Amino acid sequence: MKIESFGMTDVGRKRAHNEDSLGISDELRLYLVADGMGGHNAGEVASSTAVETIQQFIRRCHEDKDFTWPFGINPNISEEANILLTAIRIANRNVCVRAGERYDYSGMGTTIVAAYMEEEAILHIAHVGDSRAYIIRNDEIRQITLDHSWVNEQIQKRVLTQQDARNHRWKNVITRALGNKLNVDIDLASLKMQNGDYIIVCTDGLTSMLDDSEVLKTIKDVDGRLDKACKNLIKAANEKGGLDNITVILLKFKE
Repeated sequence: MKIESFGMTDVGRKRAHNEDSLGISDELRLYLVADGMGGHNAGEVASSTAVETIQQFIRRCHEDKDFTWPFGINPNISEEANILLTAIRIANRNVCVRAGERYDYSGMGTTIVAAYMEEEAILHIAHVGDSRAYIIRNDEIRQITLDHSWVNEQIQKRVLTQQDARNHRWKNVITRALGNKLNVDIDLASLKMQNGDYIIVCTDGLTSMLDDSEVLKTIKDVDGRLDKACKNLIKAANEKGGLDNITVILLKFKE
């Protein structure tokens, strides 16, 4: 299965600097988006630390098959899925360590969404926080990840509706992030990819501005041009206010 990829990040219309980070490696078949948080530039430090750590660990696993992993092995999932989860756990530890290095880094953290492809066309998607991954298949869009956020917990309890959540004053409060504590719970989904599938990996700077139908239409309107689709998604999010940094990676799968 061949992967075509493209990604972009934008500061948006309201923020002074960009605390998002992204990583694209067609060689490793690894695609990462992180949304940092913290005062001053600490959010950017957290997100870039997470992305760089995950890339470095997975690259080392590719280069050295005898490399010893920390955290043990889960026998119920594949080797690649174990590699991905281990990489994120190491990234979490590194963000925690860096948060203690300087006073202005204290309390920093980051979301993460990571998509990592096996040779057998199995795509593993792991995430912490409220950055998201979607799949487009047969002209329908579906969210793969589940937001680790206060408002989503209230939606699951039927206390809030989706519309209530979009406008709630606590919509930016997340319940999981890298850097908050040394051990982190990571959600993992594994999908068998099909010819013509698209994957969207993005921060909430996109999804807080555009609903799922708008994202789907924007991608369909450019007839498979990933660069144009990314640019149009960011443009549309900015036209609706651009209240946060906006980062999006698009993947297209071909046999």
